Amino acid sequence: MSTPLRGLLQADPVVATAGASMFADALRDQAVEVTETDWQPPLDGSAPHLARVAGDPRRREANELAWQRMTAAGADFVDVRPASEALGLERGTFLHAGPPIEWERASGPLRGALIGAMLFEGMADTAEAAEAALAGGDVELEPCHHRDAVGPMAGVVSPSMWVYELRDEVHDHTSWCSLNEGLGKVLRYGAYGPEVIDRLHWMNSVLGPLLQQAIRAAGPIDVKSIISQMLQMGDEGHNRNRAGSLMLLRELLPTLITADGSSSDIAEAVRFSGANEHFFLNLGMPACKLSTLAAEGIPGSTVVTTMARNGTDFGIRTAGTGDQWFTGPANTPEGLFLGSYGPDDANPDIGDSAITETAGIGGFAMAAAPAIVKFVGGDVPLALRATRTMYEITVGEHTAYQVPILEFRGTPTGIDVSAVARTGILPQINTGMAGRVAGTGQVGAGLVTPPAACFTQAIAALAAAVPGDG
Repeated sequence: MSTPLRGLLQADPVVATAGASMFADALRDQAVEVTETDWQPPLDGSAPHLARVAGDPRRREANELAWQRMTAAGADFVDVRPASEALGLERGTFLHAGPPIEWERASGPLRGALIGAMLFEGMADTAEAAEAALAGGDVELEPCHHRDAVGPMAGVVSPSMWVYELRDEVHDHTSWCSLNEGLGKVLRYGAYGPEVIDRLHWMNSVLGPLLQQAIRAAGPIDVKSIISQMLQMGDEGHNRNRAGSLMLLRELLPTLITADGSSSDIAEAVRFSGANEHFFLNLGMPACKLSTLAAEGIPGSTVVTTMARNGTDFGIRTAGTGDQWFTGPANTPEGLFLGSYGPDDANPDIGDSAITETAGIGGFAMAAAPAIVKFVGGDVPLALRATRTMYEITVGEHTAYQVPILEFRGTPTGIDVSAVARTGILPQINTGMAGRVAGTGQVGAGLVTPPAACFTQAIAALAAAVPGDG
């Protein structure tokens, strides 16, 4: 009787392996042809929940709807207003990046930014008095995301600060973000020295009102279109915004230089904005927030709608679980450091800017901006590999955001919790690094991933939400 094994040992063996590469390497050392399968086990504890979620008859259509809404969402820059007016923010209430947190657990950069906000608002005369008031509970802390806003790094927004306002007319949503201060010792990185507070007062008295006049005269600016173009020009929309900033300034300059203000104020506003390579970031973030807002509240969807960090915790939310946060300890980015700073100086991951990756750009579009590796570490193959890998954990490709080097393939969009849990592949984020000690400012930039615990919690909650027998 014939057998499939007959003749097996008469030909050179070809072996397929999965898992650790040690076995494959040992075979190669013996001149054996090896095909390695890129496979990882599911995240610990997620297997039972994965089976239930996979059996949810709603999931496929729900995720398709989430992707459609995310890619269809608009993002028009329509106004610049004080946070008290735009967000209804009352004196004594401060917004911050990431999931909810109290002062006792706040990280150094978040504490520094809150101290700076107290000084800026005139609620304290010294850093010591500000810290005492914050520790005493005199201020209410609330995540930016709870008001459909986003804040970079510490993300602190106080009532007197001015914010950008963006609209998604397709889904009737609005989102906001603070004005960008530039780099170095700035409030969002936890610095609160006199130069930081003076700059914030200038932004309030001069920059904000001039930008308000400029955008109201120019009419809505299509930020989504700028993001689409900047990806063709070497930006990825999180840590590299050079092209986006220049395109935005091009749109604003004609009405900015004719605004009602002194020539010196207008010149300084133009200089400040033009010299700030991250000028666009604070418009790209609320544009991405509008994209993910459109996917919220879809029963059965496993798509991530929020990724945010407060310097202590990393939190995510999903389309199918509403406002519930799933959190874990924030990891510390690995990358390049400024000056004499090193790994011991870096605070764990912080900021709402991971909304860019949540919407399909930033670390998910690194292949469009290989030069980003000069800022965050790594090499060009890493940038290409990062984007290609993210396709494995997303539900679709963006219809407007494309990667030239990948034959104009749409960026990976719509992080799927079930795909993350099944493959063990975590979302790739590129980010700035804040100093651990309050008042330090920026110490570097690098790469980071969320803690796996966020996704194991989320898949368990999604499984519990499957109706009936699933």
